[in-house]
Amino acid sequence: MHIAWTSFLLALVVITVVPGPDFVLVMGNAVRSFRKGVEAALGVLTGLLVHGTLATVGLSALVAAAPTALFVVKAIGAAYLAYIGFMTLRTANKPLAEQPQQKNVFLRGMLCDLLNPKVMLTFLSLIPQAMDPNAAPLPQAALLSAVTVGVFAVFWVIVVPSARQLGRLLSRPRTRAHFERVCGTALIGLAASVLAT
Repeated sequence: MHIAWTSFLLALVVITVVPGPDFVLVMGNAVRSFRKGVEAALGVLTGLLVHGTLATVGLSALVAAAPTALFVVKAIGAAYLAYIGFMTLRTANKPLAEQPQQKNVFLRGMLCDLLNPKVMLTFLSLIPQAMDPNAAPLPQAALLSAVTVGVFAVFWVIVVPSARQLGRLLSRPRTRAHFERVCGTALIGLAASVLAT
């Protein structure tokens, strides 16, 4: 079995470090609380695991092949990202003590990832290119999906503790308000980009 590990890992690293909805959500929670950041990251990884499993068994390919189904996934995902973005903007000017506590952060992270069709399409476009066409596809897809989830897990292990350092800077109300406005605006922009693609 000759998997194209070099090109696969290089592409995966680039995809991992480019900020997206998951990054914005995890960072936004991690600067408030290490525990909330971990919960958000675990939710995102759970969503990735589901996407990896679906891609491995081929269910995601069926959704991607059906334009109507894919549009529905995009619309739901964009609406959810926009909702999180507007809620973040709504609370940005409130003092931290007056802001509502983020609830179900794990669920938010999982839904943010599950409802992002770009994640599904990443699995469907990246993994097949690395597979050996002369070997059994199922073990390869399972292995490459597991490596994808593992690389993202390592990324979050680095990002969440680093976000706490940023949190000290954001302890100033004005700086934190600016940061949350950026996060909220980024999520709304990402929602628009999901619909546009």
